[in-house]
Order: sequence, then C-alpha cells, then structure tokens
Amino acid sequence: MSLYFLDSSALVKRYVAETGSAWIQALAEPTAGHTLFIARITWIEVLSALARRQREAGAPPQDISSTISQFRYDLDTQYQVIELGQALVELAGELALRHPLRTYDAVQLAAACRVQSGLVPAGAPALTFVSADVRLLAVTQTEGLPTGNPNDHP
Repeated sequence: MSLYFLDSSALVKRYVAETGSAWIQALAEPTAGHTLFIARITWIEVLSALARRQREAGAPPQDISSTISQFRYDLDTQYQVIELGQALVELAGELALRHPLRTYDAVQLAAACRVQSGLVPAGAPALTFVSADVRLLAVTQTEGLPTGNPNDHP
C-alpha cells in the first residue's frame, strides 16, 4: 500500500484517455489498496477540463455527463478529500511567495504538504505527489516530497 496525492492534471487521466491513463487507473484501482488524496478544488479543475474537452474536442455531452457521474461517485467513495480552510490557504500563500506557482498549483501543493506533515509523526510512508505538470513537480521536490509523473508511464 502506498500513499498518493493526485493533482488535477494527473487525476483527469483516470477519466480521459491520454498518456499516463493506464498508470493512474492502476493506482486508483481499489484492489491495489493505495490511499489517494486530492484537494477539494480538484472537483472544479477536473470539471473545467471535461467541459473544455467537450467544447474544444467535441466530446459528446452524454459521455461528459457519464464521466462526471463516475468522478462524483469516486469522489464520494474513494478519495480522501483535503478541504480548503484558512490554514491551507495561508500555507498556499507562503508557497506562492517562495516559488513560481499558479494559484491552484499552490493550493494543490499546500494540501499535499499538509497531508504529509500529518503522516510523518504516525510513521507512515512518504506521500508521493503525482502531477503531469513538470514545473509543479520541480517545486514539489524542493519542498521535500517524492513525485511521480503519469506522462512517464505511457
């Protein structure tokens, strides 16, 4: 069993076939026994990506609707969702001041750092931050978290 934090660029690969989808789907397979963490804002970012896919790539509305239903089910049953509170926002602001991060990337990283800081005292294994954003992964590594890029798993 491993612990993973999936940002939106990684998680969307579970629902949309692209490079790295098979790896993300394997991580997310319930029988694999992994614990998957996501930030609450991931809901918004994944829906935005799906809507963009419908607008720009012509994905059928019924396919998008079905994908959203599956994502909602997984959100409610499989992911450990990290809520956006004042402490998390403060940490995201600190990260944005230290690193060249976009707003939601700072929130995603702050959520992962918050999870990791809560796991270390319990002696749990390190949390792996998974993203398809190379720049975000580089910043994540400077913050001391192990990383994984689904695009490295075609």
